[in-house]
Amino acid sequence: MAKKSRKQQQSGSTPATVALTASGTAYTLHAYEHDPSSPSYGEEAAQALGVSPDRVFKTLVADVDGELTVAVVPVAGSLDLKALAAAVGGKRAAMADPAAAERTTGYVRGGISPLGQRKRLRTVLDTSADAHPTVCVSAGRRGLEVELAPGDLAALTAAVVAPIGRA
Repeated sequence: MAKKSRKQQQSGSTPATVALTASGTAYTLHAYEHDPSSPSYGEEAAQALGVSPDRVFKTLVADVDGELTVAVVPVAGSLDLKALAAAVGGKRAAMADPAAAERTTGYVRGGISPLGQRKRLRTVLDTSADAHPTVCVSAGRRGLEVELAPGDLAALTAAVVAPIGRA
């Protein structure tokens, strides 16, 4: 993967935003100052953007029966691993090794986007996304979120939409 210049990094250009622009999908980019000491990247994003944590979704990478799978769930809750496995026809799911997730997606932990990944992974979007006109997900780096319609997110990632989140 080619390194981005400082100007590209500051402009918000990431593989996720490049993919969104290329697809012609409507989206809004939100940047905020990331605090490295923040205990939760997603909750930090919700607070910084002044958006309900129910509308900000975190991107998690899990191992389902030996295959990396992306789960997109609200930051206000957690991932139900059994439900994730069931959503993709699997038996067992566990959180993926962070290094494997970073290597496979091309993003760093806390900045993994469901969009523009180095290797396209199976994706499951929690059904709660449909309750909102738009949701926010990582745009590919810490301190950068993209807001788009949940239907567009599901279409661009070829996501299965299933109840995989827990309150």
